[in-house]
Amino acid sequence: MILLEVIATTVADARAAERAGANRIELVTAMGEGGLTPSIGLIEAVVDAVRIPVNVILRPHSRSFVYDADDYAVMLRDARAIVKARANAIVVGMLTPDGDVDIDGLSCIIDAADGLQVTFHRAFDEARDLRAAFDALLKLEPVTNVLTSGGKPSVLDAQDVIAKLVAQSSGTRCTVLAGAGLTVDAVAPFVASTGVSAVHFGSGVRIGGKGLAPVDASAVARVRTLLDAVNA
Repeated sequence: MILLEVIATTVADARAAERAGANRIELVTAMGEGGLTPSIGLIEAVVDAVRIPVNVILRPHSRSFVYDADDYAVMLRDARAIVKARANAIVVGMLTPDGDVDIDGLSCIIDAADGLQVTFHRAFDEARDLRAAFDALLKLEPVTNVLTSGGKPSVLDAQDVIAKLVAQSSGTRCTVLAGAGLTVDAVAPFVASTGVSAVHFGSGVRIGGKGLAPVDASAVARVRTLLDAVNA
């Protein structure tokens, strides 16, 4: 089965996504800023409301993906709280000023995550060398997903890059989670051409295609049907 992850910002979003066939939720707040850490109350409520895994973004602000000591202090507190709220995984990403993966910072978050899996989010797309960044992440066992648009604003413009990352991940425990710019109509040919086994939808499955609108269950269901057809 090709995994379908859908962004939720509310309990209603999460319920709609699950009902329509999503396999996993990425829970965020402030979607207009690219997603920030949601409240503990929201995390607990969504975990209680659905049976599918809930991955929670850990992002203290939207200024950049380069964090200082105070940012990390906040993120470590949030990571421990996310664990207690029974999330499935933490979604996080950080870079050095030179554009490499901040391995030291990521390692601190992994320690605080206390065994939870980690998705490295689209901070990856701002790395100076995607292949090198991916190699660095593959060495960290808790990192089981890398969310990427292949370094482009839309993943549909980076299908060759995505296919190469999928090949690079072959035989590892890490999954290329393709997202950003995916549309319902484009998802089947995209999956067929890249070989990805997991896709991530935000605006593409929201009412009117608008990022701040609620999840459109009919759009999620259509994506699920198309993915199942490709898989068959």
